[in-house]
Amino acid sequence: MTEQTPAIDGRQFRTVLGQFCTGITVITALDPAGEPIGFACQSFAALSLDPPLVLFCPTKGSRSWAAIEAAGRFCVNVLSEEQQPVCARFGSRETDKFAGVSWHTSELGVPVIDESLATIECTVDSVVDGGDHYIVIGRVHALSESATTGGRPLLFYRGQYTGIEPDKTTPAPWRADLDHFLTTTSLDTWL
Repeated sequence: MTEQTPAIDGRQFRTVLGQFCTGITVITALDPAGEPIGFACQSFAALSLDPPLVLFCPTKGSRSWAAIEAAGRFCVNVLSEEQQPVCARFGSRETDKFAGVSWHTSELGVPVIDESLATIECTVDSVVDGGDHYIVIGRVHALSESATTGGRPLLFYRGQYTGIEPDKTTPAPWRADLDHFLTTTSLDTWL
C-alpha cells in the first residue's frame, strides 16, 4: 500500500522551518578553468567524527554546485556577523561573486574567504538525492578557526539575519558529559 503524503504549502514549510536558527556558510571551489566560484548555504552540518565528515545541501539547479562537484573539492567558510555583505553577494545572481571579497587559495586548492570565523576544507565523498536538493557529504582534510577570539556567527532566523547576544562571545568550557553525549549512540539517543 502506498502512503499518501498530504500537500504541504511551501510558504508554511519555510515559515515553520524558519523557527530553527541556522548559521550561514559560503561553499567555495575553483571551477575547471581555475576561476573561484561559490554560493551562500545555510544547510550545513557536521556529520561524523570518525571519519571526519560534514554535509551541505545545494539545490539541484545550482550552477555553482555543478562546478564544485566537477572540481571534487570545496571549502566551507563559516561567516561572522560582520560578513553579512559577503553572504548577500554569494546569495545573489552576480556573475563574479568574489569581486571585492578578500580571499586566498589554500594548500588543498580551494578558495578560503578571509576573516571567516572558521573554514573546513573537504573533498566530495558522496552525493545523495534529497528531493529538490542534493545531500553532499564531504571528507574533511583541513580546518581552522579565526584568530579573532571575539567573533560572533552570522545567523539566519525567521527569514532574516540575526546574531547572538553581545556577552556570549566566549566559548563555553569543554564539558566531558557533552563530549560523551555528542559522540556516543545508544538505543535511547535522540540525536
